[in-house]
Amino acid sequence: MILYGKQIFFYVSEHYPELIEEIYLAKEVDKKLFSTIAKLNHKIIKLDSKKAQSMARGGNHQGFLLKIKALDFSEISQLKKEQFLLVLVGLTDVGNIGAIIRSAYALGVDGVVISGVQSIAIEGIIRTSSGAALDMPMVLFKDTATLVNELKQAGFTTYSADMGGEDVRDVSCATKKALLMGSEGKGIPNRILKMSDKKIKINMQRSFDSLNVSAAAAILCDRMR
Repeated sequence: MILYGKQIFFYVSEHYPELIEEIYLAKEVDKKLFSTIAKLNHKIIKLDSKKAQSMARGGNHQGFLLKIKALDFSEISQLKKEQFLLVLVGLTDVGNIGAIIRSAYALGVDGVVISGVQSIAIEGIIRTSSGAALDMPMVLFKDTATLVNELKQAGFTTYSADMGGEDVRDVSCATKKALLMGSEGKGIPNRILKMSDKKIKINMQRSFDSLNVSAAAAILCDRMR
């Protein structure tokens, strides 16, 4: 699994050095920085620009790349004992997902479930979350209806973000709760909304249609904790 970019390179180096398999540099670095990297005790492989771009699949690698051990998603059973889950329904953009996970981790969410999709690139989520996805348990669950039923059976109260819902500031949230967020284009499917215990929204101070899903998720997570 290849990660790239200076921020994620040094986050993994500091917090998860045991995951590193190979180190790649595609730029010259000063002696002090090189010494820090060398202390990881891995062979440092120098790459030319073309090879680095190929490994990063055209992404902005900033000259820093890592090969880390293969990682996989957690199982839903591991999250059922937690208190606050975030469920992303039908989201596929790893940039949005990574930004959401970064905020959710900082705001005390215990785990994130990506539902309603067949597959997603975990390395992209790790990179765009600036490494928070390595700290946050993540589950990939294909069928959202089955997921909601399982969460309810495990004692979760489910809250779906929807423009027709109640202002989150007026809602007293349960201790054991799951927040469902839909994609910006499609939102949460009606059948899932009907299964939810409550629909909530963010009341706008000014007339505007909606917030970006990552901004909305951060606000709701903060208000619900």
